[in-house]
Amino acid sequence: MKLLILLCLVVLAGAAPPPKVNYPQDVQILRSEYDSDGFGTYNWVYEQTDGQAQVQQGELRNAGTKDEYITVKGSYTWVGPDGITYRVVYVADEKGYQPEIEEGPGGAIPPAVVASLLG
Repeated sequence: MKLLILLCLVVLAGAAPPPKVNYPQDVQILRSEYDSDGFGTYNWVYEQTDGQAQVQQGELRNAGTKDEYITVKGSYTWVGPDGITYRVVYVADEKGYQPEIEEGPGGAIPPAVVASLLG
């Protein structure tokens, strides 16, 4: 009898509707641009209606040498679940990834976010 009750509970739990997940509705791309010279120098930008945005510039350095690399500068922005706008401004070059984290009024950057960005 206990087994029958347990099986009934398992069946009822499996029949329950999945938990509701809130997804942003109707996110639209406001702007999307990309330009490249085909040799490593490029610019791109995008903006969305949900507050996400990114701007990035790449520039080929030491072209044609064994020390050739691309320097990347840019930023990305998003609105967190707390309603605060966060922005990361960065440079990635021969010295590595160098982010600077900014936040809008009303909140602190969660330590996990800082740790993940700084490696």
